[in-house]
Amino acid sequence: MEADRPLWERFRDPGIARALVARVRVRVARELGGHVSLMEVCGTHTVAISRSGIRAALRDAVTLVSGPGCPVCVTSPEDVDAMVALAESGLTVLTFGDMMRVPGSSTSLEAVRARGGRVRLAYSPMDAVSYAASHPDEQVVFLAVGFETTAPGVALAVAQARELPLANFSIYPAHKLIPPALRALLDQEVGVQGFLLPGHVSTVIGRRALAFLAEEYRLPAVIAGFEPVDILMAIDRITHMLVRGEAEVVNAYPRAVREEGNTLAQRAMWSCFAPADAAWRGLGPIPGSGLGLRDGWEDLDACRRYGVWAQPAGAMRTGCRCGDVLRGLLLPPRCPLFARVCTPAAPQGPCMVSSEGACAAYYRYERGDGDDGPQGAGAAGPR
Repeated sequence: MEADRPLWERFRDPGIARALVARVRVRVARELGGHVSLMEVCGTHTVAISRSGIRAALRDAVTLVSGPGCPVCVTSPEDVDAMVALAESGLTVLTFGDMMRVPGSSTSLEAVRARGGRVRLAYSPMDAVSYAASHPDEQVVFLAVGFETTAPGVALAVAQARELPLANFSIYPAHKLIPPALRALLDQEVGVQGFLLPGHVSTVIGRRALAFLAEEYRLPAVIAGFEPVDILMAIDRITHMLVRGEAEVVNAYPRAVREEGNTLAQRAMWSCFAPADAAWRGLGPIPGSGLGLRDGWEDLDACRRYGVWAQPAGAMRTGCRCGDVLRGLLLPPRCPLFARVCTPAAPQGPCMVSSEGACAAYYRYERGDGDDGPQGAGAAGPR
């Protein structure tokens, strides 16, 4: 019986997925001029779309471009340079694994470690606090990257360090906020007709925080989960709204996302963070799109403690075009470096480094299947 099936099985049902693909293809062909462009704003969605074959199944009807939804990818070269400077100054720097290989304007944390720098992996913010507590002779800096999903955990770690107290712990605050980035994208006329919105971030901030997409920009958008049927249901709903000329932000992930989000996580985040200006790879500086430590928590800010600040970075010397990929202007296979010079073994940019990067997803799941761009998309398609 259907009710006895595990929930995850229903969201992976091949029959339901095939029916949704067929319906979207017919609708787009008959009622939307044959093609639409949508943007997914989550690295986990990007990987799920590539791995499940959704992009290929909808190729001649829907172009799915990746936006600024991978936290490692959007970390600016300026911030990476400052993190490298902290590591080169003799401090112990702890970071999540993907950040190790992200290139700054001249080098990476991995290269610093190879030269003897104290750069270590952390599996969680609390892991960094534990390391600092057990190594009182070292000054420990945790690189706080990510979106609204990881910021509450970092806030709890900062509070724990204050409570212990730890005099040898601080963070480099490089968190990003999704709503200001979406506004910046739309103000640059990104040229997509709808958004597949991130389930993880929405779990924390809630549907209401993203309602401006419909209210101010008149674009349909759907918050989706991460199974194939989740994603296809969202695309089906977006194209349905496009046909009807409707603009609404729909929560199609109610098993995790609420209207106002996770207020407990929000309280934790805002207890020690406040909005701050931030630079994004590909998008540049965006006012109020990052998080800085509030007044009263400055002693835990590594920038203030050690006088190391992000400075304007020079142009990337490799010709990396991750910035264009993150703005939905370029599909990874159209980058001249893709799969030639730039590979997971020798990444030239963060979108190939990160396990949630668009270039890595294309390389792993879609390389060689001919998906190098929309067929017949014309000037509306990404380049």
